[in-house]
Amino acid sequence: MTDQTAIPAGIDLREEIDRLRKERNAVILAHYYQKPELQDLADFVGDSLELSKKAAETDADVIAFCGVKFMADTAKILSPDKIVVLPDMEAGCSLEDSCPPEKFAAFREAHPDHIALTYINCSTEVKALSDVIVTSSSAETILQQIPKDQPIIFGPDRHLGGYLNRKFDREMLLWPGVCIVHEAFSERELLKLKAEHPDAPIAAHPECPPHIIDHADHVGSTSSILQYAKTFPGDTLIVATEPHIIHQMEKALPEKTFLGAPGADGNCNCNICPYMALNNMEKLYLCLRGLEPRIEIEESLRVKAKASLDKMLEMASGTIGKGDLGPASA
Repeated sequence: MTDQTAIPAGIDLREEIDRLRKERNAVILAHYYQKPELQDLADFVGDSLELSKKAAETDADVIAFCGVKFMADTAKILSPDKIVVLPDMEAGCSLEDSCPPEKFAAFREAHPDHIALTYINCSTEVKALSDVIVTSSSAETILQQIPKDQPIIFGPDRHLGGYLNRKFDREMLLWPGVCIVHEAFSERELLKLKAEHPDAPIAAHPECPPHIIDHADHVGSTSSILQYAKTFPGDTLIVATEPHIIHQMEKALPEKTFLGAPGADGNCNCNICPYMALNNMEKLYLCLRGLEPRIEIEESLRVKAKASLDKMLEMASGTIGKGDLGPASA
């Protein structure tokens, strides 16, 4: 029996991936949190929904998503006729894991007067149980369209939901999930780094806990943080999100310095997403070669999940890939 995971000795992986990309009529997507070598060979680099939308607009037969499973699932929801592969099916998400569909369904049933705004970092089943999906870019725009007297469940990220509650004086009921990456930042170490670079502003993702957000000069999605990196005054920026995003900053602005916000051990190694790190060149080559592992979603479930995504696009299509949370002081 042939070993389907065997890689021929001496092959040039980049060359073989390019060959398979053409042979399979594939588009390769890479999230900002992927390793630099995957970002550099991708057709598109970006936020999760932004990437899925771009892939849906191509004539590709295959989508190879270098990211995590909920992202590849979203690509399949929007492109049901395309083959969607993920280099490593174990590339999950702590937010998705924190919100099992059966528990979320029971939570909704216990609060029947609430609508569910659900962060895109969740399973297809939870999307199907939601009214509107939001991203860190679109959440503000969508929330401002909902009357203040309408009760809302927000999940699964309690830090993003809490940030929106504080910023807009809302009282959304929060699901208690967190992102293990953004939870790992240390306020003490951040303040030490800030003391070493007093003129450097801090840009933070809204998945960070309040004790990090409170020190930020800018709060926004990955795309929003990248845009801020291009416009902030000065030459040094402290970045409080998964550190692989710094690769794009350094490519665009080699004359500036970007410092990853530290974890409790004084460096940012603990803030590398362990799920994103599962993908690599070898696994991308294998998934393009064998078109496995493949994302499959039952059609009635896909349609229900797509309805909540469509509602988001109806309410905030102009925010995708741009970031709109803006300055922390807004």
